Amino acid sequence: MKIFSYLLVYRRFLLIVLTPLLLLPLPLIIKTKEAECAYTLFVVAIFWLTEALPLAVSALLPAFMFPLFGIMESKEVASAYFKDFHLLLIGVICLATSIEKWNFHKRVALRMVMLVGVNPAWLMLGFMVSCAFLSMWLSNTSAAAMVMPIVEAVAQQIIRAEAEADALEMSCSNGSINPALELDGRHAVQFLSLPPLTLQQREKSRKDKYSGIFKVMCLCVAYSATIGGLTTITGTSTNLIFAEHFNTRYPACQCINFGSWFILSIPITVIILLLSWVWLQWLFLGFDFKNMFKCGKKKTAREEASAQVIQEEYKKLGPMSYPEIVTLVLFILMTLLWFTRDPGFIPGWSSLFPKYKGYATDSTTALVIGLLFFIIPAKTLSRTSNGENTAFGYTPLITWKEFQSCMPWEIAILVGGGFALADGCEVSKLSEWVAHKLTPLGSLPLWLVILISCLIVTSVTEVASNPATITIFLPILSPLAEAIHVNPLFILIPATLCTSFPVANPANAIVFSYGHLTVMDMVKAGLGINIIGVAVVMLAIMTWIVPIFDLYTYPSWA
Repeated sequence: MKIFSYLLVYRRFLLIVLTPLLLLPLPLIIKTKEAECAYTLFVVAIFWLTEALPLAVSALLPAFMFPLFGIMESKEVASAYFKDFHLLLIGVICLATSIEKWNFHKRVALRMVMLVGVNPAWLMLGFMVSCAFLSMWLSNTSAAAMVMPIVEAVAQQIIRAEAEADALEMSCSNGSINPALELDGRHAVQFLSLPPLTLQQREKSRKDKYSGIFKVMCLCVAYSATIGGLTTITGTSTNLIFAEHFNTRYPACQCINFGSWFILSIPITVIILLLSWVWLQWLFLGFDFKNMFKCGKKKTAREEASAQVIQEEYKKLGPMSYPEIVTLVLFILMTLLWFTRDPGFIPGWSSLFPKYKGYATDSTTALVIGLLFFIIPAKTLSRTSNGENTAFGYTPLITWKEFQSCMPWEIAILVGGGFALADGCEVSKLSEWVAHKLTPLGSLPLWLVILISCLIVTSVTEVASNPATITIFLPILSPLAEAIHVNPLFILIPATLCTSFPVANPANAIVFSYGHLTVMDMVKAGLGINIIGVAVVMLAIMTWIVPIFDLYTYPSWA
């Protein structure tokens, strides 16, 4: 028993030690550059999938393994760890830091929820839309963490209102008091005479009746955070990894940018969001069209409680502050510059520099706007009663410490390790060997190849992180597309999108920690979301995405 106990305690250490040793015969026996690169790839992939080491630490392994095997020089490997992607990430995190610091995200979320009303179904949709919008520009985890406190406040207010209503109902059934109760000093709820029930029966009935709304509100935040991240290149790390991999591997194309990705993904996001709303509504609450669209219907105690807490939370924010206004202006400016750099159907602002075509990228815009957050002061001069300006200490919108606390350094190093692996596969000719072995797949129908790719990456991400999965599969899927003589975008785009669907991600962990959900709740809901996501992506890649990139034509840049 002691031996098994020691093995259990030191299983991570054993995995770290045994994995390289067990795979060592591969380069020792075959003795080719392809085998040595494959050995490095397998070791890093196993460490990523099992997380025996932190993801960023595992990503650093190629930095010393490639030079030792003679695949790449140390300075060549090092240059792969900082690319155009990292500058784009820095600019986006500057924006995200300012949004979080000045509570602009909370104002956006509450305003969107107020617009859709407090009917349970529409309230749920409001939270989904607001969280999805935030996750377009922030990390999925941050978006979920920002919206969940608002959802929790609404849920707790509903519980309080329903408890008061149940207490009144019990008193009325006993004939002890007048059947009217002022909720929060404003609203009255009337009850008819009801058959007497025991306290335990009433408590169980109340929990069964209203636990569904709490579950569905929590799940809608978790899944909308993931779905919204699909919309933009900067919305999720998997999109960024794909864009950098594609533009590095196929530099002659330059067709993947912020604008083109937004055009192809916004219909996917909207459709998946609406279908997920219907799925979660049906799964936990039932889908009652009559009550949802009925006009003039009297609000229930639950709806009154929801409206009150949302209104109170919004009033606490007060009018928009100067830092919020500046953040909003810079956010709009960054988005407009991204869209208008090279829209495709008309010349963009990059055409103003014809001698330097392709020099400016989305990261250029992000970095310029990001630097402004460190320059623009967070306070304005205020005037006293005698008209003089009040002096204040200069403080920018964000500081370097605040930026550092939001910067996902682990993702930055992880992506760098993926680029290093991709470069090593190219230099060692491992990519060509894989492409040759995958050539028989060309006999399968194209839609089936795409579907198999989507299902494989979706399955792997159930047990591994999304960034690690897409980093492993992109160098494999690119040669596959070239081997079967298909536009690489036909396979890479759906695989990238499907990497973000699984239920296992940090945003879901944040929602689960609030205690309203069980594991089975997330399994049931997540399975449906996965099926919806893969189906919509398959529909998109075979229909409206085709003319955007002329996918049925094998491009010269491939």
